[in-house]
Amino acid sequence: MRAKTAVVLGAQWGDEGKGKIVDVLSERFSAVARYAGGHNAGHTVIIGGQKFVLQLIPCGVLRPGCKGVIGNGVVLDPLAFLKEVARLRDLGVSVEGQLFVSNRAQVILPYHRMIELAAESAPGRKKIGTTSRGIGPAYEDKMARSGLRVVDLLNPALLKTHIEAACAEKNAIAHALFGTDPLDPEKMYDEYAAAAEKVAPFVTDSGRMLNGILRAGGSVMFEGAQGTMLDIDHGTYPFVTSSSATAGGAATGTGVGPTAIGTVISVTKAYVTRVGEGPFPTEISDAVGDHLRARGNEYGAVTGRPRRCGWLDIPLLRYSNQVNGAEWLVVTKLDVLDELDEIPVCIGYEIDGKVTDEIPADVRGLEAIKPHYTTLKGWHESTEGITEFDKLPKAAQEYLHFQERESGAKIGMVSTGPDRDQTMLLPEFAQALEGIHA
Repeated sequence: MRAKTAVVLGAQWGDEGKGKIVDVLSERFSAVARYAGGHNAGHTVIIGGQKFVLQLIPCGVLRPGCKGVIGNGVVLDPLAFLKEVARLRDLGVSVEGQLFVSNRAQVILPYHRMIELAAESAPGRKKIGTTSRGIGPAYEDKMARSGLRVVDLLNPALLKTHIEAACAEKNAIAHALFGTDPLDPEKMYDEYAAAAEKVAPFVTDSGRMLNGILRAGGSVMFEGAQGTMLDIDHGTYPFVTSSSATAGGAATGTGVGPTAIGTVISVTKAYVTRVGEGPFPTEISDAVGDHLRARGNEYGAVTGRPRRCGWLDIPLLRYSNQVNGAEWLVVTKLDVLDELDEIPVCIGYEIDGKVTDEIPADVRGLEAIKPHYTTLKGWHESTEGITEFDKLPKAAQEYLHFQERESGAKIGMVSTGPDRDQTMLLPEFAQALEGIHA
């Protein structure tokens, strides 16, 4: 690893177990910086049996001495942020002097939720399957240059003027399009002015902070949200999120230049899941899918929605690694496959009678994919908690070797259970990490 930085992101449609991986690796970093998304992304971390569900706050805060930074590419709901801070304090996690919010991050306000919820529920509208947390409309305002940033949230006069003007506009739009009842700007101002006072101690110029850490010889991990196939540019558009979930978003979403990024670590499940609407070529619609969902506890950390389950998709993984420039692959939930006799893996696509491994850019092409599978042997032994590669069943080792050979990235870690300790680091990756210690 060249610079003392690494991007950790999801290779698929999110929910790959990034939270656990970021937590495991965070002891080697001075700071963990989140660069995209909002509180629609949930990371579940289990430490010694205790469960932590983080939505906005980077996993680094669970490591004493590691700073957690919410970057400028994130959209911040102040009320959700303060609720999460309170929950961490109740669990005994100290956030003072350890958690920071970019003064350039965009703010989510109640009218963003109102617009998104109404749009998702409106008859005749294409349903994306969002969490209705206001994420998309907040990014829309950002790109329309009409949004409110955290630095503006701290200015009471500007906040009042902004809320009054925005409510006049958004209430009219929501009522005309969806028949929605109007929001009260005065009540909104009182609530968010009070929240701003509590958010203020966490606010800083996070880009300056992160660059300062690197100049001083420290190390930074950039924490992705959602997954590559939900990226606004490179994902299965329009069934995507509203931000840059790929590695490129780490630079634009934090203010650290792209030349400072040392390596990209891509996290993939040993199979694939997806939440919400949209194409999913290898989706399993029979009892085996139910089996994987039950064994993998495949329910959203934020919404509780059941995840759709499918077989490992090599063309998708290869595409993801290419888009991100992924050097390392982390495989999670290997133990979920322990009871299967055979494990199909998608190795290519057929679209309108033509064989290809290219990911179509359009939804029609994605929906027309007929997957071509090869079948690998199952191992029918428990892999849960195994932390040494050569102690895995031979068929499990071959499954991982196959994934490595076909995907174009080296496997550096394997997760064999939800707890922090149920993780193996492969020797080459462990050696590469040695250069990152702060």
